[in-house]
Amino acid sequence: MRFLTGSTLTLVLLVPIGCSTPYHGHGMSMEKGLDEAKAIIAKNMKDQDKAAKAQALLDEIVAEVKAVREENRKLHGRLYELNADYDAPPESFTKTLDELSNSRMRSATKILGLRFKMKELMTAEEWKAVNDGLNEYRGRYQRKDAGDGGRGGY
Repeated sequence: MRFLTGSTLTLVLLVPIGCSTPYHGHGMSMEKGLDEAKAIIAKNMKDQDKAAKAQALLDEIVAEVKAVREENRKLHGRLYELNADYDAPPESFTKTLDELSNSRMRSATKILGLRFKMKELMTAEEWKAVNDGLNEYRGRYQRKDAGDGGRGGY
């Protein structure tokens, strides 16, 4: 998730859902965060049909985060293999780093598009209420000693 550092999307949706994922060693925390985010959406949206659509978009976002995390894990594994190979040419590293960067950009673009679809389902007041709810949720679980202004390392 570090590829989304500083984006609105991270602050709005992914931090409360994904920052304590198995990648960070916390097991079911992502699913718990997803359930909480869905509850916040349902609570703060008047039209429950639109809320269900927003929750489905959130599922798509989480699926994308999981997929890109797995892809990045594999590409980092390739970098470790290259690093262990004394004879690995610089071009091999560059190619893998390009693939990693392109993967992250594709995923970030997809997630951002989903974010805007979600925004279109909500009024400005609902968007603010959902964001306030997610910020409150995130505040309960983020690391306080990270030295990063309370962003939990992201």
